Amino acid sequence: MNLSFFDQFSSPSLLGIPLIPISIMFPALLIPSMSNRWITNRLSTIQLWLTNQITKHLMTPLNKKGHKWALILTSLTIFLLLINLLGLLPYTFTPTTQLSMSLALAFPLWLATVLTGLRNQPSISLGHLLPEGTPTPLIPALVLIETTSLLIRPLALGVRLTANLTAGHLLIQLTSTATTILISTMPAISMLTMLILFLLTILEVAVAMIQAYVFVLLLSLYLQENI
Repeated sequence: MNLSFFDQFSSPSLLGIPLIPISIMFPALLIPSMSNRWITNRLSTIQLWLTNQITKHLMTPLNKKGHKWALILTSLTIFLLLINLLGLLPYTFTPTTQLSMSLALAFPLWLATVLTGLRNQPSISLGHLLPEGTPTPLIPALVLIETTSLLIRPLALGVRLTANLTAGHLLIQLTSTATTILISTMPAISMLTMLILFLLTILEVAVAMIQAYVFVLLLSLYLQENI
């Protein structure tokens, strides 16, 4: 069977049963449950420290009204972080390389921030569509431009996450394929490409973590505009 480089992004299935729900729910199994003991193990301590750091960084640009979203934003960050990192393992699947998955996360949360602003401060939220001091002839055009800019935010969120992860996976696959092909004919060049592959893997680990953080950080900034 002829396989292309993009076959790694197709939704996996076994006996006609899609496996993407398993890949989405599996990261939750890696999070240890909290206990009532005073002294816990190192894994629980690292988990608590990481959760506190993520929550602190996400809640910094928000006022007290936005702290109600701490649980949702922190959980989403950890969820995306684990999914992106697990997708770098061999013979695994990254759900966030599917645009439908990224948009399914981005659109409802973006819509929730917009509806929150329209409910709590409708005048200020609608005022963002028209900058202060705009000349009268430019008002219709600016309202249309700002409305379009507002509506493409969830699309930009989803495409940014999917495109960055997809590009990284393709680069790793291209480099690993070149390493395998050249190892029998040009071992020296193959070792050089293997070094490049190692550096690309480190870079992709950083990209996976950064993209998860940026996705949720932008959502928190959208929330700040509407509270």
